[in-house]
Amino acid sequence: MQTLLIIGYVWPEPKSSAAGSHMLSLIRLFKRKSWRVIFTTPAQETDYNFDLTSENIETQTIEINDSGFDDYIKSLQPTAVLFDRFMMEEQFGWRVAESCPNALRLLDTEDLQCLRSARQTALKEGRVFSNTDLNSDLAKREIASIYRCDLSLIISDFEISLLTEHFKIDPALLIHIPFMLELDSSVQPSPSFSQRQHFVTIGNLRHSPNWDSILYLQQIWPLIKKQLADAELHIYGSYTPPKATALNNPKTGFLIKDRAKDVKQVMQSARVCLSPLRFGAGIKGKLVDAMQSKTPSVTTDIGAEGMTGSLSWPGLIGNTPEEIAEKAVALYCDEQLWSEKSVYCEKLLQTVYDQKSIAKNLMSKVSYLLENLADHRANNFIGAILNHHTLRSTKYMSKWIEAKNKAL
Repeated sequence: MQTLLIIGYVWPEPKSSAAGSHMLSLIRLFKRKSWRVIFTTPAQETDYNFDLTSENIETQTIEINDSGFDDYIKSLQPTAVLFDRFMMEEQFGWRVAESCPNALRLLDTEDLQCLRSARQTALKEGRVFSNTDLNSDLAKREIASIYRCDLSLIISDFEISLLTEHFKIDPALLIHIPFMLELDSSVQPSPSFSQRQHFVTIGNLRHSPNWDSILYLQQIWPLIKKQLADAELHIYGSYTPPKATALNNPKTGFLIKDRAKDVKQVMQSARVCLSPLRFGAGIKGKLVDAMQSKTPSVTTDIGAEGMTGSLSWPGLIGNTPEEIAEKAVALYCDEQLWSEKSVYCEKLLQTVYDQKSIAKNLMSKVSYLLENLADHRANNFIGAILNHHTLRSTKYMSKWIEAKNKAL
């Protein structure tokens, strides 16, 4: 039996974040293909992480800067290792390469953190983002991790283009893997225009782009409320901090609702999803949730980025408070426009997020690499350089920390 070892940044929380849902879909895919799947992480469990053992997924807690992991993986000898974000590859990649040199090394980037960080910096500094902002120390770490791995799962086609065109990465090292949705069960009848009311937004408020969007909505909402006196904005967020609950204002209809127990019900009861993201990367789970509920959305160019392929947005797009408010009011009031966008949600899901076609592409690539791994690595000379022991500062730093901890 083939074995996949996953080294997670955190335990998957599919009801808290898009990253958690994406990881769970990858776990289930390999399990369906009769792989033995083992999920490991140095992170602490939470009240909301998914019970992987309920689906017969093995779990193991591991430690950073601990050679005990070397003994563990040597005895396991997995067919493939999946690193959850580049930080886990930095910590454990050299250990995997030394202990299991023939294991296929996969990296799930979730989103490009160097892109998200660069955009956030530009926003804070009040200037227009430029691709030169990407040439940061964070980018050097993230791109190096991509090179050291045999294949990186990239969630956005925009980021595929950025990696190949700006960073000049060989496309053979990358594969586009957006959210994998089981559409037969997700596309169902939903409430009509007249059966819905109010606006909704949702997200993990520990995630800085989501928190910034809540602050931005404080500029946008008064412009909407001025035209729609009876409308409310329902804001649901996992890990809602006190600074967010302090913004709750029933008089203006700006309502902080904390964690959504049933995302589908929340989305289907709303007429419009509002997600005015000013920075970020990857693709946005809340907007996919809206599509699955046939709820048209209003977002920014960054919000819609990488999510539609060659198709149009199932809603409207604006990039200033005035534009966003105008589009939100139009979509909320125009039943014909709303219905057109609502119907379009299903077309987009079927075209871009069909689990069957995405899964087939990924497993086909994995099978090919397992059969041709030596040739594949021979063509990745930069990766070989970065894997060379003289450049692996993380390895020697980890060994030094472990020795220091033992001495203490």
